Amino acid sequence: MAFATARSLALRGADGHVIDVQVDVSPGLVGTTIIGRVDKGLSEARDRVRMAINNDCARWPATKRVTILLAPADLPKGGTHYDLAIAVAVMAADKQHKDLTPDLLAGWAFIGELSVSGGLRPVPGVLPMVIAAAAHGITRVFVPEPQAAEAALVPGMTVFGVRSLAQVSAVLRGAEVPEAPPVVGPSASPLATWRGDDRLSDLDLTDLDGLDDVRYAVEVAAAGGHPLMLIGPRGTGKTSIAERIPTILPDLSTEQALEVTALHSVAGLLPEGSGLLRRPPWFAPHHSATAASVLGGGTGRVRPGQVSLAHHGVLFLDEFPHFRSDVIEAMRQPLESGEVTIARGEEAATYPARSLVVLAANPCPCGNFHGQSGGACECSDVQRAHYRRKLSGPILDRVDIWMEVRPQRRGRTGSWRPAPESSADVRARVADARERQARRYQDCSWQLNASCPGAAIAERWPLDPEAQRLVDAELSAGMLSRRGMTRVQRLSWTVADCAGVSRPGPREAEIALALRSDDSARSLPARVVAVTAS
Repeated sequence: MAFATARSLALRGADGHVIDVQVDVSPGLVGTTIIGRVDKGLSEARDRVRMAINNDCARWPATKRVTILLAPADLPKGGTHYDLAIAVAVMAADKQHKDLTPDLLAGWAFIGELSVSGGLRPVPGVLPMVIAAAAHGITRVFVPEPQAAEAALVPGMTVFGVRSLAQVSAVLRGAEVPEAPPVVGPSASPLATWRGDDRLSDLDLTDLDGLDDVRYAVEVAAAGGHPLMLIGPRGTGKTSIAERIPTILPDLSTEQALEVTALHSVAGLLPEGSGLLRRPPWFAPHHSATAASVLGGGTGRVRPGQVSLAHHGVLFLDEFPHFRSDVIEAMRQPLESGEVTIARGEEAATYPARSLVVLAANPCPCGNFHGQSGGACECSDVQRAHYRRKLSGPILDRVDIWMEVRPQRRGRTGSWRPAPESSADVRARVADARERQARRYQDCSWQLNASCPGAAIAERWPLDPEAQRLVDAELSAGMLSRRGMTRVQRLSWTVADCAGVSRPGPREAEIALALRSDDSARSLPARVVAVTAS
């Protein structure tokens, strides 16, 4: 029987699915057919694979009928990474090499695009594919040589980084591996520079003087993963404080690093030889960015957007009211559920998007409005009202912390005032607060307070009765929505975790309400600011 099966993988979002590439080579009407809900790019594989086999290590069965099925047939498939699996299955089914038999393909996964000469080219998404292969019991995988280090990040996987189809055939047959020209590594996308590890490495909170209440709000947001809105006149330090938030976040755990690295692999942002991304990513798209760029999508294969690439890191949306209205409204889903689902025709992909979202906005179009008198603002009341209306109520209700950034006087107000805290000092407190949350949620699917469902808080981790009465009073007065009440409860727990308190009381609830409020007259309790400034 002229039949063979090789295994490759398909990606739906960041999740991989094992695909059986089944090839039948038999007498009949000469031709090659690829079936199994394949897209146009995969349909072109017949020509790439035929030329690769002819030019590198064997002969294409030109006098026979070749049928290629990618199963399961109901799963949409696309991409060029199936080339290698198709090629080895055709050669095994045709039995041109008597020692390359179909049974030798068992236990292997084959990932790689073939060139006309038979060389292997890198493909995006190798890491999540190998993770899926390991989850299905596959222990050995062939990948293009430049991506061997990426595939080797998966524990227990034996990785063969190869340069050509002939080398794959030789390894399977146990023959001497022939020489082949080096494979050109994947070209880094310009978007990769926005991870910001190098650009932000020299920044520190000690660079900023004053802003004590903003510093405390940023610390709470970082500790609990709460969305943050910074509002203030231009030049008051909104961007400067946002750029320093990654410096107070602890390193990613191994599990988090695998998730983040897999997403960057899907997007094709991993440079050759890179290991796990241990530092939280940073992305700051321009306000002219499209919804596909920020949320994900694009033509052809659905790719993750910057909100997903910033998973477990920071997504900074400066000049938020100037973003397109479809981008602003689409931010509802990631702010609420921590994931993004994108549908394109028959294809749908879900990507995680549990990033710390930081929004920044001026109080008016000219950016000069502040204080009761309005400062040097040249905008009319109508212009200011129209500017604020760009931010819809449902979006604003999903932002946990509102902080007004006021102009600071130059220099310290006295020699008695201590130097600003460093990022390392704040990062240590954030790590301690996150450790308390990890212990509290050790049997849960979430890790931070911002992700804790409201029902779970009410049932398992309720606030102190007096603290809950403060929150209920705000709800009754119409100052909070039901969603806002849940977010204040989450904030209360983060404030308690930052202070080392076992259960939120009235003081923690009072601070949470002040952080949640966008009323400039309602400021943080002075004793809180004094503690963080000392």
